[in-house]
Amino acid sequence: MPHGYNGRILHVDLNQGSLTVEEPPESFYRKYMGGGLLASYYMLKEIAPGCDPLGPDNVLIFAASVMTGAPFSGMSRYTVAAKSPLTGGFGESEAGGYFGPEMKFAGFDAVVIKGKSAKPCYLWLHHGEAELRDAGGVWGLTNGETRDKLVEELGDSKIRIASIGKAGENQISMACVINELAHANGRTGMGAVMGSKNLKAVVARGDSKSLEFADPEEVKALSKWHVKAIKDHPGHQAFNAHGTSMLVEAVNGGGMLPTRNWQQSVFEDTAKINAAALEADLLKRPGTCYRCAVACKRIVEHKSERFDIEARYGGPEYETLASFGSLCGVSDIAAICKAHEICNAHGMDTISAGSAIAFAMECWEKGILEPEDGRRVTFGDADGMLWLLEKIAGREGIGGVLCLGVKKAAGIIGNGAEEYALHIKGQEIAMHDPRGKTGVAFGMALSPTGADHIESPHELALAGEGVRLAHPLGIVDPVDLKATDARKVGVFRKLQLTFTMNNTLGLCNFVTGPVFSLSYQKIVEVLRAVTGWNASLYEILIACERAQCMSRIFNNREGFGPKDDRLFKRLHIPSPKGPLEGLAIDEAEFRSSLDAYYQLAGWDSEGRPTPAKLADLELEWLIEA
Repeated sequence: MPHGYNGRILHVDLNQGSLTVEEPPESFYRKYMGGGLLASYYMLKEIAPGCDPLGPDNVLIFAASVMTGAPFSGMSRYTVAAKSPLTGGFGESEAGGYFGPEMKFAGFDAVVIKGKSAKPCYLWLHHGEAELRDAGGVWGLTNGETRDKLVEELGDSKIRIASIGKAGENQISMACVINELAHANGRTGMGAVMGSKNLKAVVARGDSKSLEFADPEEVKALSKWHVKAIKDHPGHQAFNAHGTSMLVEAVNGGGMLPTRNWQQSVFEDTAKINAAALEADLLKRPGTCYRCAVACKRIVEHKSERFDIEARYGGPEYETLASFGSLCGVSDIAAICKAHEICNAHGMDTISAGSAIAFAMECWEKGILEPEDGRRVTFGDADGMLWLLEKIAGREGIGGVLCLGVKKAAGIIGNGAEEYALHIKGQEIAMHDPRGKTGVAFGMALSPTGADHIESPHELALAGEGVRLAHPLGIVDPVDLKATDARKVGVFRKLQLTFTMNNTLGLCNFVTGPVFSLSYQKIVEVLRAVTGWNASLYEILIACERAQCMSRIFNNREGFGPKDDRLFKRLHIPSPKGPLEGLAIDEAEFRSSLDAYYQLAGWDSEGRPTPAKLADLELEWLIEA
């Protein structure tokens, strides 16, 4: 019998209103494990090349893993995936919180959704059962209002809800899926795909005791060990005390904080948007995800004549503080927190939304955009930023252009706007200048989803003596942070596999190796205790190679290739000031290093996985693709 998973995958056909359950064998779970890898399987099987991302033929997948919901810190994550309306390629986004475990407790390891409902609906998963219900009463509501209505309708305050707001209903390309109002499957526009299917929410309710583990006593012992390891670990202590907001000062101090649409990489007003500023006036309490002792979330609350901020929408992470702060030249911490709330209420990716506004600000300053309703929004205009954010969610005026993402918006605006539309593969850039840590540059360029800053661990911790943390991966010598040579490519490749592991197994990056307490060996021990498999790190990393090849093939089918594995122009120009002053990434050397990566990955010169590599990964069924 299955251990750690249900052995049940729900297939939903919204065209027909039908629900069927697939029960794959253990070998399927061992091969595809969960998360982005499991989603990739169904995307390649069910989505035809060239399909409209917002059409009924796109397939939306909610995928947990064989470890999601086990009683450990950092094992709450799940994936939402589909063809991306933002990039036109592989779309995948992870979230923590509580929904992923609850979906498992409700009896399903994954949900595969195709077609389009004739009217708004929601999917109700409960104690092994599933049904489609009318969502007419919640369509048009914010995520908070939707939660209130569904709790009332179902008569259960313990339900867990993954839903969309106005942005998803309006099918804007940066719409995301929000679970429990505070946890986002933020990137690649998965909320727009959900909205295109007239699917307002997926609601789950189950019993954690329904999951059985192969060795319950070992699971209990490892869980107890992990709680103590977190308590004793300096990195966990720092995240518990300040959350990711502490990164504002750290990244700025390294000269890597994107500022005013990447014109600079240091922000003079970090003291107004950092952890101390957040904690001084707005912090209500820490927050966390399912069974997590790290508790790195920050929950904020604010009431004033200017605006109110509700605690139930959580609080901004580092990426949000930077995207609505330094990137827009805004130093008003309350306005940044309000922007976070607006994004969670309407269901928008904060990175893409902040980037679209920063792009518009630079276009206004350069005279490319005409005034909107008599106003120009320029860097530092906090009220203008919030005004523009609402316009984006509602597809109103210039917001109806910016909501498509900066790549498409620049094509519509023209007049040189393309120079200021900073993206990779159509996705806006996360808040880390990779001129100071080039492993991030490789991750952004090679990510199947475009501009992903968490393709691999940031190598800052592996310089000097810190490299010992990566010894289990065969990385022996210290890492050069600014190199783009063949050796750096090899280091990146090894580290990249470990973060693909996190997305495959549903593990939080803030608990796993190389930096945090759950080492690679401990992950193997937990997997064995949960599933009963005689697993190894080698087996897991082979699964991660499958995930990387499968997402690459999906993009190959959609026309992506070496031309898309690139950085944007400003990274090849010397940084103007700060610790990285005068530093740039050499474009020719970087391109040469990407060619070396293709060889290491078993891809041909056009960036396509070779038949030999696919056979090696037991993916012969993809050779024709």
